[in-house]
Amino acid sequence: MEAKNLWVEQIEQLLLEVEQQIEFHENDLFVVGCSTSEIIGEKIGTAGGLEVAEVLFTPLRAFANRNNIHLAFQGCEHINRAITMERATQLHYRLPEVSVIPVVRAGGSMSAYAYTHFSDPVVVEHVQAHAGIDIGQTLIGMQLKPVAVPIRLSIKKIGEAIVLIAKTRPKLIGGERAFYG
Repeated sequence: MEAKNLWVEQIEQLLLEVEQQIEFHENDLFVVGCSTSEIIGEKIGTAGGLEVAEVLFTPLRAFANRNNIHLAFQGCEHINRAITMERATQLHYRLPEVSVIPVVRAGGSMSAYAYTHFSDPVVVEHVQAHAGIDIGQTLIGMQLKPVAVPIRLSIKKIGEAIVLIAKTRPKLIGGERAFYG
């Protein structure tokens, strides 16, 4: 099977399993960190490209649309892991916009691809997402609300990239006498 078809099959299966394990609420924020280099079996930040990002973008956007959630893409360390999103998402969450345009070598291929394919893209410095996917160990934890909870799925990799999924839950406070519903 051609690599691109395999990646599509892997991401689609993974997203179906995510839908079975995470109960989304309308307007939840879902963050994606993705190393296209890791997917093709290379060191993060060294060999990725827009053609790999293109393969994943459509299934991710369809997933967000099906679940009525907002999609955001974490950039690489060269833009301090800033987040690319639709302006409607930025306005909904009242996030301050920053001045940067992600490109393949400074922002990452996935963020750059999203920026050119969103209808009205903006970049914000950081978010507190309800859930997310980390493809290739891009460290999305800084973009998740506390408390992050890992989700175990049958799909462990997309291409050669290790995949981690996380959802979040409210903090448990109050100690031993508190009740958690």
